Amino acid sequence: MQEYDATKWMQLLQERETTSVNLIWQYVDRIVGVDQSGVHLNAVAEINPEAMAEAEVRDRVSETGHLTGLLHGIPVMIKDNIATADKMHTTAGTLALARSRAPFDAHIVSRLRQAGAVVLGKTNLTELANFMSDHMPNGYSARGGQVKNPYGDHLDPGGSSAGSGVAVAAGLVPLAVGTETSGSILSPASQNSVVGLKPSLGLVSRFGIIPIAHSQDTAGPMTTTVRDAALLLTVMVGPDPHDPITFTSPFAEGHNFTQYLVPGSLAGIRLGMAGGGYRDHWGESKRQVMMQVVQAFRDLNAEVVEEVSLPFPAQFSYDVLLFEFKVGIDAYLNQLGQDSPVHSLADIIQFNHRHADRALKYGQSILLAAESTRGTLTEPRYWLSRAQDIKWARTEGLDQAFDRDHLDALLFCGSDGADIAARAGYPSLTVPAGYDDQGQPVGMTLTGRRFSEPLLLRLGYAFEQYTKTRRAPKVDGGH
Repeated sequence: MQEYDATKWMQLLQERETTSVNLIWQYVDRIVGVDQSGVHLNAVAEINPEAMAEAEVRDRVSETGHLTGLLHGIPVMIKDNIATADKMHTTAGTLALARSRAPFDAHIVSRLRQAGAVVLGKTNLTELANFMSDHMPNGYSARGGQVKNPYGDHLDPGGSSAGSGVAVAAGLVPLAVGTETSGSILSPASQNSVVGLKPSLGLVSRFGIIPIAHSQDTAGPMTTTVRDAALLLTVMVGPDPHDPITFTSPFAEGHNFTQYLVPGSLAGIRLGMAGGGYRDHWGESKRQVMMQVVQAFRDLNAEVVEEVSLPFPAQFSYDVLLFEFKVGIDAYLNQLGQDSPVHSLADIIQFNHRHADRALKYGQSILLAAESTRGTLTEPRYWLSRAQDIKWARTEGLDQAFDRDHLDALLFCGSDGADIAARAGYPSLTVPAGYDDQGQPVGMTLTGRRFSEPLLLRLGYAFEQYTKTRRAPKVDGGH
């Protein structure tokens, strides 16, 4: 199978060089040969039984000379904590929801369908988006098992959107959607050598996503190129009455984010690289990768400040997530109706206890801690923690750094800066930057102010086109 990005497939579809049905056949064949057998990456949780019918509809429309939308006929996979009102399940990797079908599409799924995309399937993930146990490995869920990194079994696949990152990296699908509360797009993007965009809070609707924390949750694109990420973001963005925060976005529905992709000089841009604890753990090979990143930006005429002071994650607590999780998960489960076997966090905990041999391989310490909260957000500790997050991450963190050092964006290695950006609600873009001495991919991440996605895409695209670093993994069994 020839591996193309979504932009190339769109061109071939428009030129009638291939069909959407043909694309679905090719990708399903590759999933069977690489993901479900062969090296057995285990990235795909479920294939949409209606995908072929959807592709046939797209091809019939194409024959009339019309296109449904921007992603007409293109296969997309979504993380298995994003609701779909079809024959697929929405489980977040849990056994408790293994047979659960949502009665609605998440807003971003509705946007994908309106744009003509074919939802090919759902991707495996770290169970409950890595909010179940404090020592669960990245990419593991009781329902789906362990996702493997296509660059080597010994390598971490990242979490929690491991399946989405691996599926794109291994050529199982051209586009995927991940979700992030803190690092869950940026980590697997970096560690599987793909592009990952964690949007600003409020740019993309949270409706229909099994939640962790409403103050940080978002969904975002995972792709092989910055152009594809901008294309997918264009489709995902739009106001949603179910999620009023989307009306704070300055970008109208249909805003074309690909317009910012201009290669070449970045003269006048000033970047800062976080220092201190953000660099102490790198090791020599990662240090070399990041020094090459700095040099590339300087070659592009950007100015780079190498030691920017920022609060380090050790200053933060996870209290906000614990308090918000119970409220959010209970509200989501209450929408599922009487057919659902669970309707609250307490129900999930009890289900797991009854099926401990399969459901509790790594325990459920985080669930128990969240259940101990009131579920009303009335605790003073919650509001104090939220205020501290805003102070350290935003006011005296990122905002202070941007203003003090006159920066347009900050540079991090991989997902090192994910936590502070997530708590601030600010966007981050990860782009493949190199590989360490173990063969682990390393991404460089750009973080900007809220709703600075146009700038981040411009910077990421210029870096990508100048360095052309990414190389596809060598996986056997595909065609």
